[in-house]
Amino acid sequence: MAKGTLRHWPDRHKRPSFWWVTALGSGMLRPAPGTWGSALGLAAGYGLVAIGTHPGIILLLVALITAISSKVIDRIEQALGFHDASEIVIDEVAGQWLAILPICFLPHTPWAWAAAFGLFRIFDIIKPWPIGWLDRRVHGGFGVMVDDLVAGLFAALGLWLLLTFELLG
Repeated sequence: MAKGTLRHWPDRHKRPSFWWVTALGSGMLRPAPGTWGSALGLAAGYGLVAIGTHPGIILLLVALITAISSKVIDRIEQALGFHDASEIVIDEVAGQWLAILPICFLPHTPWAWAAAFGLFRIFDIIKPWPIGWLDRRVHGGFGVMVDDLVAGLFAALGLWLLLTFELLG
């Protein structure tokens, strides 16, 4: 399936699925819609941590977002005939929430939030193995989600190392 855009999806603004996959429309922002989706994910993640949400609940939310999004993206791709439109950024939200998990366990500063964001964006953009491999080999809605989930795990590992060795000041 070729790449496409949601910008030409008829009546998109009337569809809850559009608002879901674009993370409340943040995927429509330019330039770099993935960065905007990640920023929304970071802000929402900050809110979850600030109200004391247990990390297990955050993981459960990531699993729910992944399950729902995989199905919704499948339906959108089948209806529109293309794969992984750049405006679909719900995968960035889920990946970003994985990236912030070390913040729930270790002492941190605002630099940790910046590092979680930066590390996730680096892994999501560069796509080192196995992220790039998953991006190319896993199709459908879960294929859209999985590379960002693994990028989030890589970012979480990097952040955990930075926090454990007190490298963020």
